[in-house]
Amino acid sequence: MKTKAPHRTDPVAAGLVEEVTRACLMTRTRRISRVITSLFDQELRPFGVSASQFSLLVLIAGKGGASRAELGRANHQERSTSTRNLQLVLDQGWAEEIVPDKGRSRPILISQAGRDLLAAAMPAWRSAQAKARRILGDDGATAIVDLAANLPVESG
Repeated sequence: MKTKAPHRTDPVAAGLVEEVTRACLMTRTRRISRVITSLFDQELRPFGVSASQFSLLVLIAGKGGASRAELGRANHQERSTSTRNLQLVLDQGWAEEIVPDKGRSRPILISQAGRDLLAAAMPAWRSAQAKARRILGDDGATAIVDLAANLPVESG
């Protein structure tokens, strides 16, 4: 059975659309994220790394030996997304998973190739950071940093 598409003058749909268009935080933050991510991707492309891979590599370097689950929680990603992104970083040799002689924990560590990549790509990251700050303005950039610092820590 075919359902008739709502007519453009449907007051219920119009009201919902107007409310979401005017005030939706999710829509706006996703749009901002896509614009800023694209800017970083463009700057980092010559180094063969995407913005999300670069960000994950920085997280790995900062954690100094975290498990897959810990990295996923720290990055606020669900398991399949975290696994896929981490596998790309591991496949490139920018990080390595240490298999211990005993125990279940398998820490992920940045490799020398990963450290070299971060060092080489930092000027591009700084350029993207400056461009993003110009787009967002100083107040917007500061607000994003402050909001991110106060996100709840994922557990479990």
